[in-house]
Formats: sequence, C-alpha cells, structure tokens
Amino acid sequence: MDAGSPDKDVSRVPDPLEDLLGYWLRRASTAMMADLGSSLAPADLRPTEATILILIRANPGLTQSDIGRVLGIARANMAPLMGGLLKRGFIQKSRVDGRSQSLALTELGVDKVCAAQTIIDAHEARFRDRLDVASLPDMITALRTLAGSEP
Repeated sequence: MDAGSPDKDVSRVPDPLEDLLGYWLRRASTAMMADLGSSLAPADLRPTEATILILIRANPGLTQSDIGRVLGIARANMAPLMGGLLKRGFIQKSRVDGRSQSLALTELGVDKVCAAQTIIDAHEARFRDRLDVASLPDMITALRTLAGSEP
C-alpha cells in the first residue's frame, strides 16, 4: 500500500500537531468559514460582504476607511468590496467632507442584511451547540486576547 492509497489507516499515524493551539484555531476557523460561506451562498453573499452590511446597519455613517480599520481589511481590498455592494444596490454613499463619504444601507441592503443575520445566527448556533455554554464567555475572551483586541 503506497502513501497515496485511500485505504491507508491514518488513525495510527502520530500527529505532532495534536497539541498546537494555532493548528486547532486554524482548523476551527476553516470549518466555521466553510459553513458560513455555504450557508450565505443562497443569499448571494460572501462572509465579508455580510459582515460589512451588518457593521453598516449597526453604525450608519461609517466611512469605507472606518470599516477597513474595524475589520482589518487593507484599503486596496476595500475598494472592490464596497464597489460590489454599491453596484448591487445594497449601500449608498453620502459626501461628508471633501474626500470622505459616509455609508448607509439602502432598502434593498436592509432586506439583505436581515436575511444574512438570520443565516449567521443559525450558523453560530450550530457551532455554539457543540460547546459547553458556560465556557463560551471565557473562550471568546481568550480568542480576543489572542487576536490582540482584548476589550
């Protein structure tokens, strides 16, 4: 049996990654993002787009730069994201000063973000249900600490 054989029993292969925090964080993130992406697909949204719409709903008047800073998205990546949301009619811009433009949801954007929020809530519940509810606040605090954004 060669190493590429589909019959290889990998349960007996020593796993040097088993106790690495970063490895499991990446695996958990990959699983959650794959589920979220496939869950949002019928709503014709990607996770980042849904996140931006949710952020604008909670904070009307934010600028594109504000959103990029909050979400840790590079300026060069924000332009096509916002352009796509504008083109699809989900957001609108209003000039604040000479260069800045505030963002708000359109009526279509409000409908889209409500649908996205329902999908995201179900997605979150699927993963939270796998965990001990009492441990969630500590887990979220620990993850914030690791991400460098402890409250």
